[in-house]
Amino acid sequence: MRTITLSPNPQNLDTLFEQARHEDLIVQFADGSQFMLTALDDFDLEIVRTRRNKKLMAFLDQVAQQQETIPLDEVKRRLGLE
Repeated sequence: MRTITLSPNPQNLDTLFEQARHEDLIVQFADGSQFMLTALDDFDLEIVRTRRNKKLMAFLDQVAQQQETIPLDEVKRRLGLE
């Protein structure tokens, strides 16, 4: 990952985006604020959408806190797989 400092009025952002196709960039402005510029694919976008799904994330948090387990033999019995 590389850090690039931009001038107060950057002229050619196309070059910056082209570089981000090949490597993640940290873009730093004159005031010191920094942003990450990275290329996304469909899977990256799906992760972002999933994380924004509050109901799903709450459900996953709830499931992660469960400590009770069901033995495999019991699962098979309940599903009639014995």
